[in-house]
Amino acid sequence: MERDDLPTLRALGFEDEELRALGLWDVPTGEPFDLAEAYIRRSKRSDDLASLRAHVRDICRTALSEGKRIRHVWFEQKSASKAYVKREEFDNAVSAVKAGLSKTLYIWKTDRLSRRGMGHVGLLLDEFDKRGARIVSVTEGLDSSKGSRMVFAILSERARDEAKDIALRTKNGVDAHKAEGKWLGGVTPFGLECPKETGKLRHKASEYPTARAIAVALLDGKTPAEIANDLNTRNVPTRKGKRWRAQTIIHLAHSPSWAGLIPNRERATDEFGQPLGKWHRGGEPLLNAKGHPIKCGKGVVSYAEWVRINALISGRSKPGSAIGDKTRGIRKAATIMTGTLRCPHCKGPMGNGGRNYRCQARINQGPSVCKGVASDRKRIDDAMGALWIGHVLRLSPESPTIHNIARRFLNYQDPEKEARKRAVSAALDSAVSRELRLNKEFFVGGMDETQYDALRNDLGAQIESLKTELAELGKDADLTPLMSTEALAALWESEGMEGKRALLSAALKSVTLLPAKCKGDRTPITERLVPEWRDTDGMPDDVREGAQKTIERRRARKLAGAA
Repeated sequence: MERDDLPTLRALGFEDEELRALGLWDVPTGEPFDLAEAYIRRSKRSDDLASLRAHVRDICRTALSEGKRIRHVWFEQKSASKAYVKREEFDNAVSAVKAGLSKTLYIWKTDRLSRRGMGHVGLLLDEFDKRGARIVSVTEGLDSSKGSRMVFAILSERARDEAKDIALRTKNGVDAHKAEGKWLGGVTPFGLECPKETGKLRHKASEYPTARAIAVALLDGKTPAEIANDLNTRNVPTRKGKRWRAQTIIHLAHSPSWAGLIPNRERATDEFGQPLGKWHRGGEPLLNAKGHPIKCGKGVVSYAEWVRINALISGRSKPGSAIGDKTRGIRKAATIMTGTLRCPHCKGPMGNGGRNYRCQARINQGPSVCKGVASDRKRIDDAMGALWIGHVLRLSPESPTIHNIARRFLNYQDPEKEARKRAVSAALDSAVSRELRLNKEFFVGGMDETQYDALRNDLGAQIESLKTELAELGKDADLTPLMSTEALAALWESEGMEGKRALLSAALKSVTLLPAKCKGDRTPITERLVPEWRDTDGMPDDVREGAQKTIERRRARKLAGAA
């Protein structure tokens, strides 16, 4: 039997003999007090692996001196300064301590733990204190169980300031390269390439003829769907060897880089205006001081052709759809089952096709890819409502699906609560930072003790209040009152598109629409829908029929009242 983290250690370049010497070969056993987690992080793939191996060695030496055994080495390549980056391995390391598998989390240095300041690290220390666990920073000689919390706070805030400096230097460098017309890296548009260290785009011999043919077809007024179908019929693959889609060609046409220009794209932000690690597609060309687009090499089309192509696509655009619509932000759903309903032939998603749900591959890639299937939207939506009610009714209150409904649907139903949770969390981070500055003013700046005590008491009360509110907002709602057909039918009928999608996604993975046996097939639509539920038990026929009848009765009453 080998360690779970052995593949990771070998990927870091460790030989088996060294792993034995470091105590990282045998599967560790013992009491949680004698075991520890080790968290190793690097921000960029280009960081030297030799340095990471040195970090592991330093942690192992410290663990050996304290009589601890490393239970698991958690490694990932992620930024610690960006709040939107999810660090799965870090969460796993913390979860292992919270679950009582070990009582120590070793890190090489505080800035390897987090660059989000004491607001983040302080909450983590609170969680560890509750469980009698600790965080140890090897190179800085810090142990959270031995009164090092204040030092952790100072170093955490210093790491956050350093992260801001790194972000500023990076942005200045990027802006300077863009102004000079240099390609900043990333995936080049189809038909173009960027040789190493040149910073300039040029035609890619293997792709340019096809890319130019696409451009000519767009200029001739052909639709992206027609072009995609033609390429797929002739078995012309994309760069990754896949089939062409209409949306792929639209994205290509919208890209200023396809015309050999530097794009000036908008960066996505969260609800507080903080930048995320995503940028909106397309965008406009970056202009110089004279108002001219900045070139970064050769393009598949000229700037004039790029403008003309985008005008042609925009002329056919349909607001709220994927066709030429460059609306910023998240569009509201127009149908309940889009993305969840599956085609029986290609197993791909089905989407909005007017009055029907239609196979997306058939729409975007043509009949050469999938012959497709279509069915009336209203019939499917009504049937899925009955299927959902019948499925939820037979679940116990402890079912994972019921908890999914609590997390997913109620988050949608009560967005104010979710916004309040985020606001309280941000306020808590701010309060903890102010506490740190107050302590620095007293211990370093010589603040009056009476004033310090008063301010510290007020700030401490505020922090405790925010923690209490955050814990209260984090409680799951009680869904047991919804365990009746009438109540569930009322809930389903009262919701709009987004609400019904949230309800379905809590219980449903996907559903396949079986093709009709013949033209005018009278098979009930519920028998042609094959759902894949998150809970896999079957649904009794009487439960499904009862749910269908309840929905029909409620709809009849609603229509009678409207009349």
